[in-house]
Amino acid sequence: MAKCIMVQGTMSNVGKSLLVTALCRIFRQDGYKTAPFKGQNMALNSYITLEGLEMSRAQAVQAEAAGLEPDVRMNPVLLKPSSDTGSQLIVSGRPRGYYQAADYFRLKPTLTPEVLAAYRSLAAERDIIVIEGAGSPAEINLRQGDCFVNMGLAELVDTPVLLAGDIDRGGVFAQLYGTVALLDEGERARIVGTVINKFRGDVSLLRPGLGQLEALTGVPVLGVVPYLRVDIDDEDSLSPRLEQKSHTAPIDIAVVHLPHIANFTDLAPLEHHPALGVRYVERVTELGNPDLVILPQTADEERDTMWLRESGLEGAVRGQIPVLKIHAPGMFDSGTEIEKLARRLLKQKGLPPVDFCPRDRRDYQEEQFDLLADAVRDSLDLPAIYRAMERYERGKF
Repeated sequence: MAKCIMVQGTMSNVGKSLLVTALCRIFRQDGYKTAPFKGQNMALNSYITLEGLEMSRAQAVQAEAAGLEPDVRMNPVLLKPSSDTGSQLIVSGRPRGYYQAADYFRLKPTLTPEVLAAYRSLAAERDIIVIEGAGSPAEINLRQGDCFVNMGLAELVDTPVLLAGDIDRGGVFAQLYGTVALLDEGERARIVGTVINKFRGDVSLLRPGLGQLEALTGVPVLGVVPYLRVDIDDEDSLSPRLEQKSHTAPIDIAVVHLPHIANFTDLAPLEHHPALGVRYVERVTELGNPDLVILPQTADEERDTMWLRESGLEGAVRGQIPVLKIHAPGMFDSGTEIEKLARRLLKQKGLPPVDFCPRDRRDYQEEQFDLLADAVRDSLDLPAIYRAMERYERGKF
């Protein structure tokens, strides 16, 4: 059975997915057969495997960082929000229906055997499993139902935990201390280290606070990771990419930020072409006069069609601006398709072609994985992480 380490966070969007991606790459570089695992993910940004099964895009990216083909065992439960209170449930890559939050909460314990079976099957084939939590383990109103998400999963598979906080959003010491304080004694004992993520500035100014945090929590700080600018697929609609509202490129592409936008990272390769400027719009006042409007994939066609109509965007675009509707994932994975689109749009504006060297998405991504791994390796106390995994494997905590 594989060794394991779990990355949990003080809240959503603290960078758990990126840290797991980095650890998958680092352990692979160190010669270990590694795989990611997340018992339950809630995201619209999904990935279709070679077998035609659906899983979270985040775990697919982590698998690629580990040098593996994405496998639904890495994300046995995927929730794709279809409304503010309901989601489509995907189990082992296949749809199981739509559930309101309360109904899913009651169903959830029955899924535990399938989640555990997926983990054990994966762990039997690898040396190290890097596990990602979801949201925060200190959501005390949800702890009873945490069957396989944060500390519930940590107990199921008996893993040590790294707790990550986001200093870029402020209050990182309160985040980390408060989270540890709200856990019960057994859960606190699993935390082998804290990590301060997304740091900008001089680390020496932070050190006095690190010592105080260690004294207050009884948990060592195992790293301060800088704010990293690497181009790796984002997990969900919290992505900063969706906040892009302007650019200076000659071709203006407006992507409609649908309420239930899905697979939006498929559009990221467009940003690599120097002639293409990509921005995201949610209302008519942001539309302007783009050269192309892109309608991305949606997790709820009916609701988003209604939203387009009610927002006025449908009427503003119809018959006036060219529209490209994305029907399937991976449309722009090939640099050749991006080049064709750019040439056509430049020609329509009477502009000459712009030099662009098409790159395969996978080659580019491999470079980004290595950049990420280098930065995180320099920032974390990896020997301490390896020792923690070995202690848990031997049953000595």
